[in-house]
Amino acid sequence: MSDTIPRTAASGNTAAAIARPGSLYRMSRQRSTIAFLFALPLLVVIGGLIVYPGVYAMYLSTLNTRMNRFIGLGNYTFLFSRDTFWMVVEQSCLFAITAVIFKALIGIVTAHLVNNLPSKGQRKWRGMLLIPWVMPLSLSTLGWRWLLDPTYSAFNWLFAQVGGPQIGWLSDPMWARFSAILVNVWFGAPFFLIMYLAALKSVPGELYEAASIDGATAWQKLIHVTLPMMRNIISITVLFSLIVTFANYDIVNVLTAGGPRNMTHVFATWAFQLGIASGDIPLGASVSLFMFPILGVCAFFILRGVRQRGREI
Repeated sequence: MSDTIPRTAASGNTAAAIARPGSLYRMSRQRSTIAFLFALPLLVVIGGLIVYPGVYAMYLSTLNTRMNRFIGLGNYTFLFSRDTFWMVVEQSCLFAITAVIFKALIGIVTAHLVNNLPSKGQRKWRGMLLIPWVMPLSLSTLGWRWLLDPTYSAFNWLFAQVGGPQIGWLSDPMWARFSAILVNVWFGAPFFLIMYLAALKSVPGELYEAASIDGATAWQKLIHVTLPMMRNIISITVLFSLIVTFANYDIVNVLTAGGPRNMTHVFATWAFQLGIASGDIPLGASVSLFMFPILGVCAFFILRGVRQRGREI
């Protein structure tokens, strides 16, 4: 009898231990763990293609030209003393901010026009308006280079037919900057269109009906209904486009290669010229890293606004 009770108790303890899941099993069943495991391949790719090159670029920026001696912030000090560097900073900011503003304006106007079309017409226009964005950027920029070529410009030929002036689209600094911004707006505006069109589809129709009952005009509906409902989408789209535009390389390199007289260089093209074409990789890495503080400040304020509006909702 005395032997039976301990065996029963022992068997009960064993069954309870089997029924009670371990900590590793419980952790694997949590949603956060499952989400992390699904995101792990993407995190590995980001770490290998973004984080590691970024950290390595920081290390390169602290070396001398021959990359055999540590010089700390010497490359940055040298850049700050060069007028060309500050001209590139000015041009990069002008290029990115101007292009993003025009892309946002064109995108929101076009999105409203497409949104008011019948459903069948919307599909056709969406497909046609997305063509600039889905085309390979280098190839489409080559087409624009032919249109703007100083000698064989198609635009200048059209101006000549009506007695207009001959413009040095890519040889005059002011027109070269305008041309680079024009091509960037042409390429990036469809992205704003598709994002804003999706945001417009998510605005409840009851809000417009209530505004119509209150006697609101189309402009008042845009200001007091549409834009407030789209603020977060507008902010995220502007931030993403600002990052991509700041780091743009294809358009400027194919269109002007930074000329004339370095007047159209942006961070990416000037970093390539210094680091690869001229062979000073540490200095080129220093130029490329200068984008991070500017974009970091922009991202901080934009995302803070998005987070505050999310809390209000």
